[in-house]
Amino acid sequence: MASEADAEQSYVPQKKKSESEDDKRRKKIVPGSLMKALMRPGGGESNPSDGDQIIYHCTVRTLDGVVVESTRSEHGGKGIPIRNVLGKSKMILGLLEGIPTMLKGEVAMFKMMPQMHYGEEDCPVPAPSSFPKEDDLHFEIELMDFSKAKVVSDDLGVLKKVIDEGQGWESPREPYEVKAWISAKTGDGKVIMSHTEGEPYFFTFGKCEVPKGLEMGIGTMTRKEKAVVYVTNQYLTPSPLLPMIEDYEEVHFEVELVHFIQVRDMLGDGRLIKRRLHDGKGDFPMDCPLHDSLLQVHYKGMLLNEEKTVFYDTRVDNQGEPLEFSSGEGMVPEGFEMCVRLMLPGEIALVTCPPDYAYDKFSRPPSVPEGAHVQWEIELLGFEMPKDWTGLNFQEIMDEAEKIRVTGNRLFKEGKFELAKAKYEKVLREFNHVNPQTDEEGKVFLDTRNSLHLNVAACFLKMGECRKSIDACNKVLDATPVHAKALYRRGMAYMAAGDFEEARSDFQMMIKVDKSSEPDATAALAKLKKQEQEVERKARKQFKGLFDKKPGEIAEVQVEDRAGGEITGENQKNDLSAPFLERDDSQHCNEADGGQYGMGWFYSLWPSGRRIFSALGIDKCTIL
Repeated sequence: MASEADAEQSYVPQKKKSESEDDKRRKKIVPGSLMKALMRPGGGESNPSDGDQIIYHCTVRTLDGVVVESTRSEHGGKGIPIRNVLGKSKMILGLLEGIPTMLKGEVAMFKMMPQMHYGEEDCPVPAPSSFPKEDDLHFEIELMDFSKAKVVSDDLGVLKKVIDEGQGWESPREPYEVKAWISAKTGDGKVIMSHTEGEPYFFTFGKCEVPKGLEMGIGTMTRKEKAVVYVTNQYLTPSPLLPMIEDYEEVHFEVELVHFIQVRDMLGDGRLIKRRLHDGKGDFPMDCPLHDSLLQVHYKGMLLNEEKTVFYDTRVDNQGEPLEFSSGEGMVPEGFEMCVRLMLPGEIALVTCPPDYAYDKFSRPPSVPEGAHVQWEIELLGFEMPKDWTGLNFQEIMDEAEKIRVTGNRLFKEGKFELAKAKYEKVLREFNHVNPQTDEEGKVFLDTRNSLHLNVAACFLKMGECRKSIDACNKVLDATPVHAKALYRRGMAYMAAGDFEEARSDFQMMIKVDKSSEPDATAALAKLKKQEQEVERKARKQFKGLFDKKPGEIAEVQVEDRAGGEITGENQKNDLSAPFLERDDSQHCNEADGGQYGMGWFYSLWPSGRRIFSALGIDKCTIL
């Protein structure tokens, strides 16, 4: 009984494979409707199967021997064999069923009733004009070749047959620089182009320097791969490689991918370009310093002038010592770090960088003029990954977290809020895998996590993303509802977003939960009142006379110059160590939110205003 129960539990019903259209067509075959006679035996032991590209000549005759049509030139055809992909191409039913029974090189005669060729009901292949589709016919087939093929384009206009496998997994793409040996033949074997001697053909991927279909095929190849790319006429675009495209139905390109240089458009607009000059060691991108790491590089910096003036070279100006820096801390120009993160150890790359990602936002060397485009030749010597927290005890984890938090605080004070936020969020992600074992550890852990969430909130507020700042504060208040600092920071974010009632509620709650915070809360409430009065004053001026007009008339809104009525707080330093964030970030939030909350304060003062504005058709109005 037990064995029967086990058998019942282990049995999992197999999902039925969905029936293809070709399978449904095969069910129409009746005995005697398709007959095969072997005319010449083929070689090998395998037969073509679904997914194989088949290449064959076909001659169709009536039962008394009259040729109806043929691919062979001696019978009036073009001499170009047919190429199909079994299971993909549209074929008459007789060949769909008959060709998989053949061997390579075999010649066979198939006698077909009308329902097996173009006389089939709903035949997916249209019959040629004047074709006797109601007659029994002989189809003489020579299976010249078959092989596995990669379908490059869904319409089967570009196919690839691999001759020799390549190395690695990376394939060229825009805007990589490619070197390849290339020759081309028409479908009947006539050589129309050969670039197999001297230097390999060089082209830039995505620049229309080779026919479109050929480029699509090469885009699926790896280094050192040899392949034949079959391209039909709709993908034979003119190019420097093949300037004249005659009336070729298709061209077969024999390609050996010699080498390609990884070129990356880092911003997508052609301004920051990383060009790999020398391959590194390892697999891309798994062995790149994608995460924050300690990196060692040699580099040479050059101006993009005619002389390519060198303004710094670590091998000359740094006594031959490499530059060592930690990524993710803003220690090098942004464009420099973005490119180094995508390098392999030992790789040499040439980086062309615009000024806004070079030295316009970074400490500029004396010989680099403002607004200068630069070029760096960088060699990544190596890097050290950040310490893995696996296996560390609680105190060691907290020590590592503190180091990262201190770095984040430094970045915050330097005004690098995005980088600072990334540091805090990194620790918070790691904290998802930390499990305190004692009450004391739990308290330390909770306090540290709350502090990090509030630091993230402070970064969002400085960056003008008020709603995200509020969300970060909510994570603290969900865990500790009476957290005064979280209430204060959320209140400031609400105030910056124009949600004055929510801000007032948070500041008042501060006093209830922590009497020591009363001075800060009182100052915040005074600031809130002043801001409400200023907003109401601007609203009155802007909408003055709006409802004094007769029905159908709307007064022109007077728009006050933003600079004239701007509310600013004291210009204090960025400091996360202070108990509360004092700086007024309302302008940042209004700019970042794009007016999303521009009417929130007005509706809170006058709830029926939304309905009136909607009735007037100006519900999209934004208070400037």
